[in-house]
This record gives sequence, structure tokens and C-alpha cells, in this order.
Amino acid sequence: MSDPSRPAGPRIIAVANQKGGVGKTTTTINLSAALAEQGKRVLVIDLDPQGNASTGLGIDPEARDYTTYELLLEDVPLDEVVLPTSSEGLFIIPATVDLSSADIELISNEKRSFLLHDALRQTAMDAFDFDYILIDCPPSLNLLTVNAMVAAHSILVPLQSEFFALEGLSQLMLTIREVREAANPALRIEGVVLTMYDSRNRLSQQVEMDARDNLGDLVFKTIIPRNVRVSEAPSYSIPVLSYDSNSKGAAAYRALAVELLEQHAAVAV
Repeated sequence: MSDPSRPAGPRIIAVANQKGGVGKTTTTINLSAALAEQGKRVLVIDLDPQGNASTGLGIDPEARDYTTYELLLEDVPLDEVVLPTSSEGLFIIPATVDLSSADIELISNEKRSFLLHDALRQTAMDAFDFDYILIDCPPSLNLLTVNAMVAAHSILVPLQSEFFALEGLSQLMLTIREVREAANPALRIEGVVLTMYDSRNRLSQQVEMDARDNLGDLVFKTIIPRNVRVSEAPSYSIPVLSYDSNSKGAAAYRALAVELLEQHAAVAV
């Protein structure tokens, strides 16, 4: 029996945490690459004005003629903003610093929270036949992040294995609740993934224990380790799966992709 909650089009997952430096963009890049490696057609939407997901997937700044800014604010069609990456089956809508002014410009738009939602549901999207869309949110709970939450089916939360990691989640959860009440009642938590984990560090172990005690099954079994190859890959503008396919970081993101796919397959049965 098919799952009535399964979206008709691609699954849209917003990767969000208002705290910076938690591995959000790294997770977006490498999870999307791992899903593509599994044969899925994946679109990354760079919604961060820093444009790090775009750089990390090899899109040169001069190649970013049309970006998420034009998609949201200038009605540029999808086929002009979607770019292929060097990874088969993986595409991106890039971002530039222009997006930093979007929050101010969105305020006066009466549909300001629904612009990304509507853009991703154009009939033109069908031609791309994407299985997944991952949105790399900015490290703040601004209108861009709200747009991502309104557009998404679920939120994936990277959680750095450090002191006070869980405390920052309360504001994110409050925002998710507000978005559910106001605009997207079906929005759910996809899961929390522990990042930058050092198994030799007692603090990492304590954060994992606290996260699992407090959040239960919301925490993915897969843990992303602190791994130098994961840190190096962005400087070569490729995912760690391409940079060092045999690294612990690449293995972890492959495992995360498989766990995500298994979860989705289980609810569809």
C-alpha cells in the first residue's frame, strides 16, 4: 500500500540549524552526492548568501548567472537556474552574495514566505524528474529559512558534537512549530544527525547520549565523524565521496544516505 503522506513530486528536505559551523553545508553537499550515488536524481538549493554549497559542488562564481535570488525575486524559470554538477545525477541552484539583501526585499512581498514553495512546484519541475531536493539554509532563522521550511516536507538538523549543542535546538523547534501552525502543517522533523563526532572525546559521547535520551528515534543511527578528508574536500570543489571515496567521512555519508532511503522505503510499504 502506498504512503498517503509521500509527496507526489520530489521529497524536499531543508537542512537547517541557526547555529553556524555545525556541518550544515557539508552535510547538504555530501548527503546529496551520496543519494546521487545511490541512483537518485538530486537537486541542491543553495539558500545561503555565502554560497558555500555552490562552491563546494564546483560552480564557479562567474557561472552563477541566475541564482536562488533570481528564482525567488525575479521569476526566472527553473530551467535557467538549475545547473549540473560534476557528480552524475546531482544538480544545483547556486547562490551569490546578492541573496543577502533578499530578506529586506521579501518583507514587502505579501507572499514572502511562499516564494520558494511556489517556485519548486512549477510544472517545469516535472521535466527534471528529481527524487530529492535538499535546501542548504543560512545559519539564521530569517525569512530565507522560513521559505525553506514552508517549501519543505521535512527538516534535517545537523548537530555538532559539542557543549551546549542541544540548547540551540529549542529556538529551531519553536520556529518549526510556528511554521506548522501558520503555513505548513505537514512539516516534520526528518531527523537529527550528529556531526564532527570524535569517538575518543568524552564530550562527543556525552552529547550523543544526551541527544538520544532527549530526542530518541529522531537521532540518526549514523554519526558523521570529525574527518580531515571531509574538511579538505570543499577546497577542491567536490564532495568527499569524490575527493577520497575510501575515507571515513565518505563512508559515513553513504551510510546516512542509505539510512534515509531505508526510512523512506519503510513508510511507503
